[in-house]
Amino acid sequence: MTPPPIDDTDPQALQRLFETHASTALALRRSTARQRTAKLRRLRDGLLQRREALYEAFAADLRKPPLEVDLTELLPVVDEARHAIAHLAGWMKPRRVRPTLTTLGTRARVLVQPRGRCLIIGPWNYPVNTLLGPLVSAIAAGNAVILKPSEFTPHVNAVVAELVAALFDPAEVALAHGGVATAQYLLALPFDHVFFTGSPAVGKIVMGAAAQHLTSVTLELGGKSPVIVDASADLRKAAELILWGKFTNSGQTCVAPDHVYVHRSVQDRFVKLCLQILAERYGATDDAVQASPDLARMVTRRHAERLGALIDDALARGATLLAGGRHNAAQRYVAPTLLAGVPAEAHISSEEIFGPVLPIAPFDAVQEVIDRINAQPKPLSLYLFSRHRPTQALVSAQTSSGGICLNHCVQQYAHGGLPFGGVNQSGIGSAHGIHGFKAFSHERACLAAGPLTVVRLFFAPYTALRHSLSTALLKALCWI
Repeated sequence: MTPPPIDDTDPQALQRLFETHASTALALRRSTARQRTAKLRRLRDGLLQRREALYEAFAADLRKPPLEVDLTELLPVVDEARHAIAHLAGWMKPRRVRPTLTTLGTRARVLVQPRGRCLIIGPWNYPVNTLLGPLVSAIAAGNAVILKPSEFTPHVNAVVAELVAALFDPAEVALAHGGVATAQYLLALPFDHVFFTGSPAVGKIVMGAAAQHLTSVTLELGGKSPVIVDASADLRKAAELILWGKFTNSGQTCVAPDHVYVHRSVQDRFVKLCLQILAERYGATDDAVQASPDLARMVTRRHAERLGALIDDALARGATLLAGGRHNAAQRYVAPTLLAGVPAEAHISSEEIFGPVLPIAPFDAVQEVIDRINAQPKPLSLYLFSRHRPTQALVSAQTSSGGICLNHCVQQYAHGGLPFGGVNQSGIGSAHGIHGFKAFSHERACLAAGPLTVVRLFFAPYTALRHSLSTALLKALCWI
């Protein structure tokens, strides 16, 4: 399979494409639930028809195992489409709102309208899931969309581009190839909404560009998502789930555990279990691990070099290597690596790892971990393994993160009924299910006068009687 060129698209072509979407966006305001769900079914079926082509493309770009392609790329999009198809008619219905004391005599509804022309910028780590998942929400909401995938996954992009071209009129949904210059040019256009998935650093650039047009944004970012394993945890279950969440896609996952705090009394047992599980899943020797067909690769040599440098820096500063440590940038390979005793000054302690390296640190009291978490930017996810309900309540109440997962890992992303998103540094806005539908929609207030216009009681001239009525209304509003 030959990937498409990644040369930046002609700006004039992008401008013309954007202009054609203006009339389409207006027409789509009148689209029905049946019309939109038909498009979602076509997208779902077209994606599954290209399953084998996607296996080949992911093998070329990330050496990703087919099962991981199914579970982390196809299944989330298919489930997102299923959820939207099942609920879209209800989401689109106007919602009646009862009058308040100050608006007696009126009728009110909330109308749901498409935002209009939307831009979806996807990352390279999950190039189908993070591009087509938001597309499901955008189509469900009735928008025209331009998709901009990462240039780092050209083989996957070729399949997705063919899929989009086969299913949609480019005046409604189109994919723009290119690198940084293409993204910059697209961000300079006055879209009605921008949905971006990527790093906090680039998220700030996207938000700054959107601010020039007061364009609304959804930013799905990342951060150093911590894990807490207390003394009451089921250690085998915790180790199995944490290592699965960490090493799937070679750790290149925005909600992957970044580092683990383990209660000192169970740290040795937890580490022993982790070593056993690594050997069971990927092999008992360094050579067997490197040859494992179940480990994805880093997306580029540069990304592998970065991870290798983080490992080497941590070890040079006194960290202990518990497992792994091997890295080969030419092969884009970084072994599943466990580290202990990582000093605070090591780069891996402050940078988001985004790779198959897991630092493990002991703690004595959960409050000290809470204080450490609260001293850092708010993460996208927080994971707690504890069977002690007061600890669950304490951590939930005293920390802030985009989502929290108790005795599980990563699965909060897969739940279509939950809002998925960050907070502050880890993101703005939410995706998935009705939350994604609302992200691509404008909730429009609609108020109509009834037969009795109560507000006329307060028209000028402001007599003593009318003043007494306003006084009575203020008292009525304060009865609770």
